[in-house]
Amino acid sequence: MDLRLIESILTKNPCYTAGRKIAVKGLMLHSVGCPQPRASVFINSWNSASFDRACVHGFIDGNDGTVYQTLPWNHRGWHCGSSINGSANNTHIGVEMCEPACITYTGGASFKCSDLATARAVAKRTYEAAVELFAMLCKQYGLDPLADGVIISHKEGHARGIASNHGDPEHLWSQLGMGYTMNTFRKAVKDKLSGTASEEKPQAASGTQASIFQSMTEKQAVAKIGELCQADSSNSGILASISAAQFILESGYGKSELAQGANNCFGMKKSLSGNTWSGSTWDGKSIYTKKTKEEYTPGVLTEIIADFRKYPKVEDSIADHSAYLLGAMNGSKKRYDGLAGCTDYKKAVQLIKDGGYATSSTYVEKLCSIIEKWNLTQFDAKAETSDGYYRVRKSWADSKSQLGAYKVLANAKKCADKNPGYTVYDPNGKAVYPVKQEIEGQTFLVKVSIDDLNIRKGPGTNHDKVGVYTGKGVFTIIEVADGPGAIKWGLLKSYADKRNGWISLDYAERL
Repeated sequence: MDLRLIESILTKNPCYTAGRKIAVKGLMLHSVGCPQPRASVFINSWNSASFDRACVHGFIDGNDGTVYQTLPWNHRGWHCGSSINGSANNTHIGVEMCEPACITYTGGASFKCSDLATARAVAKRTYEAAVELFAMLCKQYGLDPLADGVIISHKEGHARGIASNHGDPEHLWSQLGMGYTMNTFRKAVKDKLSGTASEEKPQAASGTQASIFQSMTEKQAVAKIGELCQADSSNSGILASISAAQFILESGYGKSELAQGANNCFGMKKSLSGNTWSGSTWDGKSIYTKKTKEEYTPGVLTEIIADFRKYPKVEDSIADHSAYLLGAMNGSKKRYDGLAGCTDYKKAVQLIKDGGYATSSTYVEKLCSIIEKWNLTQFDAKAETSDGYYRVRKSWADSKSQLGAYKVLANAKKCADKNPGYTVYDPNGKAVYPVKQEIEGQTFLVKVSIDDLNIRKGPGTNHDKVGVYTGKGVFTIIEVADGPGAIKWGLLKSYADKRNGWISLDYAERL
């Protein structure tokens, strides 16, 4: 990508008016630590004489990758605080990458993500723009990107004792499963300077990373796990409910050390009984070594150290698990004979236990309990039974409210846009438009600081205005949805009955 750099100096900020200069010895990369992709929001807020809490040299917009320079590069900013060995504010240029709107921080550096594809796209965009910017600055100041302490993150600055205790930006990359690290970043900057393409540059969106489960509730994880196992079931013929239950049990809803470290969600060891079978997705060499407990004698757990398979994505773990169940042999007989095509989950679970998959004496009971608790058999239904029509209704259950059925999704969306309060459902009854974001606790407060924030009849600028403004104040939001003209739209509680009072959350601060 080409660097888009716009000068937008914070001339009212105390860091600028103080006029202190630094001898640039390095560059520090940050991310903003809140779900806001628009650089202009920070620029407008920080360009004030009363804003003496922070000032950085630049922001990278998450929506288009534009870099906004907010301080002259050799001015002293206040972007990383200080620690036992002083402060990198005296030596380093500080740049902030904006973060996706579809994440919600749950405590510290942990967050939930409602739209992984969008979040990864934002992170990829800011990463690539930062590479371009840092290459330009290294050239301008004669810096070696790979030299010790030249390019560091806020997190690395803290480890060196020259910054406050923050985890950015690595926390964002790791939880989104991007594959980015500060080492890949420094290498990419070096390659940009030398005019070569980085061979180590990760491919961010190539499959699901188990890191997405870290910030999910159990309910959210079950929905995603069921979706992944259902997709595999269409190829393998193994019940999705069985795969999903084993996934949940073996990986703790995708949060186990093995899942997080190796995308291994089924406890698949490097060496297995019946170790040779067709269709394996494991590369035969990538491993993850850890302690584990085995129940060789009923009721007695024995701790051992074992090598486990490591996968590049969760889908490979699921596919390898299915290939093993279908192809593993015990002498001349298949170890799990009868499992392929079995439609009775209780029988299938017993076949897996009898084949020696797990040493636990209560394995059958545990799997059946998980299947029944989460109604995992819902994922065994085949999508082919649908008629292929998108339906526009107030709710899926309210068939009498249906306005139409469309083969083309775009036409169904147009119908919903013209009728506030209506939703587009796919052929299987899943709401697909407008996409709603699940909010912890269902409601939350926002503060509006402008006088002329429009209220619209639906989530998007394609909906008519109701004719009044919110005015400044604090308001309750009861639902969030996607729509044109804003990153997210929020439904005001006072309009709950008719569902026709939506505001752009780009202009509202969540409290």
